[in-house]
Amino acid sequence: MGNDKSPDFPSVSAKQWKQQIQYELDGADYNETLVWESPEGIRVKPFYSREDLSGYEQVLTSQQGTWKIAEAIQAADAEKANMVARKALQDGSEVLQCAIPSPKIVVSDLLEGIDLQEVSIHFRFDFLSVSYLESLLARLPEIPAGIFLHLDPIGRLVQTGSWFHGQKEDLDAVAALLEKIASLHNVHLLGVDGALYLNAGANTVQQLAYKLAHANEYLNAFDGKLQVSPVFTMAIGADYFFEIAKFRAFRLLWKSLATEYSLPGECHILATPGLRNKTIYDYNNNMLRATSECMSAILGTADTLVNLPYDILYRNHNDFSARMARNQLLIMKYESGLDEITNPSDGAYYLESITRQLAEKSLALFKQLEAGGGFLKQLREHTIQRKIKESADRGQKAFEEGNRLLLGINTQPDREQRMKREIEKSPFPGIAPRKTEIEPLFVRRLAMQTEQNRLADE
Repeated sequence: MGNDKSPDFPSVSAKQWKQQIQYELDGADYNETLVWESPEGIRVKPFYSREDLSGYEQVLTSQQGTWKIAEAIQAADAEKANMVARKALQDGSEVLQCAIPSPKIVVSDLLEGIDLQEVSIHFRFDFLSVSYLESLLARLPEIPAGIFLHLDPIGRLVQTGSWFHGQKEDLDAVAALLEKIASLHNVHLLGVDGALYLNAGANTVQQLAYKLAHANEYLNAFDGKLQVSPVFTMAIGADYFFEIAKFRAFRLLWKSLATEYSLPGECHILATPGLRNKTIYDYNNNMLRATSECMSAILGTADTLVNLPYDILYRNHNDFSARMARNQLLIMKYESGLDEITNPSDGAYYLESITRQLAEKSLALFKQLEAGGGFLKQLREHTIQRKIKESADRGQKAFEEGNRLLLGINTQPDREQRMKREIEKSPFPGIAPRKTEIEPLFVRRLAMQTEQNRLADE
């Protein structure tokens, strides 16, 4: 301790590290023992170094400022929804996400007492009405904190199999509204719901490529009319590091595409935990899953987070589970300090490498989609649905063979737990048989068949 200056550690090359690892393996094969391959075909090594980024220019993907905590509000009753919204804001939420099912909902009742100059609101509509949206826009203050309308006719097509009114009618309506908002501040019209792809079982590369191709249809349709980027909704999966890299990769991909249309390279990302790994049995594990997933989104530079209540699959909205979901984010923000670092994941060799590989593979798939006629054409040909189903089936097989674990379901299940009397709404969303333009995507949770079997045996 007499010498305050410690000698510098000698530099060790990646080759020397690998040689030492091979020595420690005592004859076992390095690649077979320590290198694994992700569902996207990315080979993950046991260690990474600066050499893995050779030829890459590091690009900081983080946004300035902090991420916001949002509360999801179902606005089937405007006055009740307003009470829920105001309480959520009092209890720590910073942003509202309002789902409006019908043009019968009176916006003034829904927004009563909410300061739109301080509170950002994300709207989602189960309908497309120019007159309704014009009346909403007319109510806005001169400079709102942020209004995000998430108009997404293509997302409607993907989710239900049909447009709101028809392709031309829907896109013409959006074009008319784009002209209306041209002079408005902080109003974002278009949304791209990328959560649909994860929840249906798409792998990470597919999620990124399909989301980009989905957005590109709007860029082509409204070229010259867009002044701001669409708002992207992204679902968060279970693979902690790959999910961080997924968000970072998407920012790189969007910047590259937006530049081609002279749009700003930055975009607003709203993130929410995915449904694929959520369960009704041993439901408290959903809180742990959502915590890890929200951390991935934060470190991956999401702008707004909407957490899911642990019982969202089988129970109607209730104050307790909503408060628990909100408190998870409050703890991460104000006790863990996850909003205090601008670039939390930039520079990590592993994350940088995965980010670049995901971006490259996704861009290649995007170009393949465009060469094949574009996103809508391949939806109509059922190519995208087939590819996602193949990915979902591979994940389901891994789950059923015990290679993909869900605590409380296919590992350490509590066989004494009874859920039949707890269920207030169906956790198994079906699709009513009807004629649609395309085959829609639907949620494919890994545990659904297991849960159905257990419920039948209760």
